[in-house]
Parts: sequence; structure tokens; C-alpha cells
Amino acid sequence: MSMIPAGSEVDYVVTYLEMCENPNLSAPALPPEVRLEHALNPPVWMFFTLYDAVGRDYEWRDKHGEDPAEVASFVQDPKVEMWVAYAHGWPQGFFMLDFREQGTCDLAYFGMVPEAVGKGIGGRLLDTALAKGWNGAGVERMTVNTCTLDHPRALALYQRAGFVPMRSEDLSRILTRDRDPARLPD
Repeated sequence: MSMIPAGSEVDYVVTYLEMCENPNLSAPALPPEVRLEHALNPPVWMFFTLYDAVGRDYEWRDKHGEDPAEVASFVQDPKVEMWVAYAHGWPQGFFMLDFREQGTCDLAYFGMVPEAVGKGIGGRLLDTALAKGWNGAGVERMTVNTCTLDHPRALALYQRAGFVPMRSEDLSRILTRDRDPARLPD
């Protein structure tokens, strides 16, 4: 596939998924070189650093268009948790758990930086996110969404983890940067 230039309009599908039964996972052991840290009251710049590092190839840009005060309110809400996986002195990936809706934990963000994809961390990090999400007080279901602009294996990964598609939405957007499908792993 060839480069899709910035300014091109692309169609994509957003899939909304949920998991209504607790898989009773324990957080798996991460590789010995990986440590997971809970970012307490993280600064917004840290969120954007991880958001951009993970999502730059997948058109993650929506948060950049939001009111900065709303982004700060989300990132620093005590009912929203940011967890960062570090190895070799730099972030490998992150996830965010949103407990603001009664009885629901939304896996608001999950992803690996490009240099960490395929290194055996992502699946265990997702299981860790699920274990932490289901351990939230009063959680009766977990939700997540992904789209066809995300990593090509994202939807299948969430389904293997136990999420079930509930609905989908067809959308389009204008690319803000060149999209090189060759950079996206199969």
C-alpha cells in the first residue's frame, strides 16, 4: 500500500466493546526489565507525550482539539488512573482506566510505543489493565473502543481478552499527517 498524504479524507469504523463478566485475572508478571508505575496526578504534558508516542501512527489527535481545561480535568480526575510501563529508562506503553461512570471501568487508552510493539509486553499489559479495572470498587462491566485507524490487531486483541462488540460507527476524517501503512505492523 502506498503513502496516504496528509489532507486526504479517509473512512474508518469505530467499534465499541464491553465485557460484562469479570475474568478474575490476576495482574500477570511483566518481564523482569519492565516496571509498571501508577502516575499520580500526572501533568497534562505527560499524558500528551504518551498519547502522541503511542498514537501518532494511528491518527490519535482528538484530545488535541479539546479545551485544555477539559483535558486536564480528565487526566487529573481522581477517578481516572494512568499506568505507565517502563523499561530501559523509557516508557514502553500505557493505559488509562476511567471509573467515572458508576459500575463501569472504561479502558480509555491502551497502547505501546512503536519501538515496544512485538516485544511480548502488550498482551500482559492488557491483562494487567483488565485485572486493575475489574478490581475497581463496584465495577460490573468494562468498556473499550477501537477503530480501523488503530493498530490492525487491536480489535482482535480486545476480543481475545473477552470484550464483545456492541455497536460500530462509520466515520471519516481528514488526515493531519501522512499515513504510511507500511509502518503499521500486520
